[in-house]
Amino acid sequence: MSDLEFEIIDNLYFVQRFEALIKEVGIDEKIMQKTLLDLFQKGWVKVMDMQTDEEILDADVWTKNYSNYFYLATKKGLFAHNTK
Repeated sequence: MSDLEFEIIDNLYFVQRFEALIKEVGIDEKIMQKTLLDLFQKGWVKVMDMQTDEEILDADVWTKNYSNYFYLATKKGLFAHNTK
């Protein structure tokens, strides 16, 4: 787990909007997008559409609307975070 991944997971113990996460971590949107995609593909982050109450499970769907979703660390992500 990279330092950036650690910091992002550290901010995802509770549900966060994309914009709030960028503000908290203080990085560029493109870097956040790439890192969240990596975390999503590792199964360390859960992505949710709060308008429909659905979890986003497809990376292609996520890529089209990533800034409109909410994020939460998964148990797997929290375990990786806490064992670093």
